Amino acid sequence: MDTVGWHAQRRARKASDSSCFRLPLKRFTPKSGVTQEARHFSGIQRGPDGSYLPVEEIDPLPDGSARAQPGSFGIPHSSSPTPGTLPPVPPKYFTDNPAQNVSASASHAIERLASGSSGVSLAQMPAVERSRAQRLAKMEPHLQFMVGPLLRYDTVDENGLWRGAALIVTADSGSSYEPFPVLTYQWDPEEIARPSPSTQGSHSGYDLGPHPADPHATAMAGLSAQLPDTNEAYFGDYKGKGNTRDDQTQHVTGQEIYVYSANGGTFTFWRFPIQMQLGVNEICIKYRINGGIQLSFFVPARDQNMRWAAHSCNGFSAGVNPDDFRGPGFKSGYDPMWIDLLRKHVERPFHVLVGGGDQLYCDSLTREPEIQEWILAKPSIKKNLPLTGEIVSCVDRFFFNHYCSSFRMGAFARANSSIPMLNMCDLIDGFGSYPEELQQSPVFKHIGMRGYFFYLLFQCFINPLHDNLDDRTGKHMFKSLILGAQGPYVGLPSHSFLSYLGPDVHILMLDCRAERKRSQVCSEFEYQKAFERIRYLPPDVKHLVVQLGIPIAYPRMVFLETALDSMLNPLIALGRSGTAGFSSFVNKFNADAELLDDLNDHWTAKCHKKERNWFIQQMQGIARMKSLRISFLSGDVHCAAVGVLKTLVRSNGGKNNRTIDVPPETDYRYMINVVTSAIVNTPPPNGVIAMVSTLATKTHRTLHHAETDEVMLPVFTKEPNGNHRLQNKYIMGRRNWCAVSCDPETQELEFDIRVEIEKGVGVSFGYPVRSPPPKWFPGT
Repeated sequence: MDTVGWHAQRRARKASDSSCFRLPLKRFTPKSGVTQEARHFSGIQRGPDGSYLPVEEIDPLPDGSARAQPGSFGIPHSSSPTPGTLPPVPPKYFTDNPAQNVSASASHAIERLASGSSGVSLAQMPAVERSRAQRLAKMEPHLQFMVGPLLRYDTVDENGLWRGAALIVTADSGSSYEPFPVLTYQWDPEEIARPSPSTQGSHSGYDLGPHPADPHATAMAGLSAQLPDTNEAYFGDYKGKGNTRDDQTQHVTGQEIYVYSANGGTFTFWRFPIQMQLGVNEICIKYRINGGIQLSFFVPARDQNMRWAAHSCNGFSAGVNPDDFRGPGFKSGYDPMWIDLLRKHVERPFHVLVGGGDQLYCDSLTREPEIQEWILAKPSIKKNLPLTGEIVSCVDRFFFNHYCSSFRMGAFARANSSIPMLNMCDLIDGFGSYPEELQQSPVFKHIGMRGYFFYLLFQCFINPLHDNLDDRTGKHMFKSLILGAQGPYVGLPSHSFLSYLGPDVHILMLDCRAERKRSQVCSEFEYQKAFERIRYLPPDVKHLVVQLGIPIAYPRMVFLETALDSMLNPLIALGRSGTAGFSSFVNKFNADAELLDDLNDHWTAKCHKKERNWFIQQMQGIARMKSLRISFLSGDVHCAAVGVLKTLVRSNGGKNNRTIDVPPETDYRYMINVVTSAIVNTPPPNGVIAMVSTLATKTHRTLHHAETDEVMLPVFTKEPNGNHRLQNKYIMGRRNWCAVSCDPETQELEFDIRVEIEKGVGVSFGYPVRSPPPKWFPGT
């Protein structure tokens, strides 16, 4: 930070106030009903300089060449911790028996910790080799990272040009911009960049090596750090040829797209456009910034369909203890399933990382001191409270710090720097589905506007003020962008994306948040622009995946929606009154039922059912006319499931009264909805899973008039440990993510739902579901 004495002042403030204004867990006094949180803010709230001390604040990273220690970077220990520590190396050996893998995981991790084997191997080296093995590459000129590098995938154009970008955020006080930052990337077009099968189970495949934006990264992660090439360390037996005359090298100067200013100084967002011509081979792209640590990612061959991973719900809800999900050998409950995803990436590299919503949890915003008056106010007063300058600064500070701390830590940081991201809209849970008077209140509307802005900035690498709002051909950096109508509460148009995932596959990331309100999910303008883009897809495309944050074919919760919306619900009344133990039944924004905004968000909610049915029929029409298999991908619900829409076959009423389904490959109405959620967050309680699974067997007639049936598929007939499952075959209440690939032989699109075998262990079991290619002529 460039303010003179800033660190000394900050230390003095911490010493004078040991609480650092960190909010305790909410407790109620039974007699008065006043929260301990409210009493806390009725006392002294400001530091010596007259400003509030934030709940979450993150410092710039130290010099990347130094060995960092946990807890030394100003990351507060809040009641809802952000991912901040790296796990030791996860289990090394795996068998074909998932149950044995679990026990092997725990025993191996404990054995490793007890033996300290990696430390012994270091100590046995000569001094020069020890130093060389642990040395990190230094950037020249030096940059002080706040977060990054992050990678983003855009699309592949009609000429086979791969398009994407990298992003870093740097602290100006600790960085030199003479010259501007430069990203150098190189590849060998003739190189066959497929890791050897022997990497499965190899030691190096599970090491989290150095990362320039992770304060807990170490220069050595087991024996792999002895390898001179970072890519070799990460991909085991695969060894590129290094720098040869055949390598293609590009240098890209960073584009300054935004500057965040705070009391401690200024921070610059640098974007680096990346383009390369796809060739006959899948290739590894190695990149570094200002000569620093080398990282890498993979791009497919020109005629190859991409392998990609999908995830959602990358965080813990308020009140969940992350340590409950920290298995043996891990220091954070955030990492196990990300380690599992990275392990699969080592075996067969993913080309894209698709975020299906809740890439960032923002519950802790409600704990920031500047907005406590608004949070604690009654709904009738809340809607008219003014937006002060302090609240404006507080909201920006929260989003900036929260993104930096979450996107630079642990296994997730390794994923977003080695697999280009493609993310759909992220905002406050249920934003747009709250009552109109709350949505239009100055403070809440500002939270939505800035949350959407920072989503575009950190996850899409877009600054609308810098990049303009024109998605016509050649007018915007990202060719996949589809701009919709102005969102009623976010101050910007919706941002959807239609991206190439191979010659046979495209994906539509439909923005279902920016234009949302109680009476609509998306505007007709947004739908029509997306449909128009789809109609211009090449005729050879066989699969279109539509990413909708919330499931569109999923068991109904109408009875629960009605109960929670009732003014007579006793649990909600007790929560609003502050009665001990019932505060969790209402949310902090408007004191409505905690789950009501989620239920109002659902496509199957009463307020969205008509739009949902219309949208499905529109997609059926597009599928029929273009001979295009459409599949839906969703998250949000913290469990895994697969719904399916298909042609309704009515009984003929004859003697046998039998019906025969239309074969899926010839049924243009056949559309699966794969639900994968959550990669980090806790699953619902077993009772809720059982209830939803029971509802999954109910017959829904809402689309029978359109000759469309809707059912859930009994995918989960076995437990992840291999035991037979007698109940709940439709819903899996365990953490999960999804690996997606297109079978080159059958042209089926396979969604392999990877389910955590045992909580916190970081090993998954696959439940593959396939979507067939279309076998009908266009328009028939």
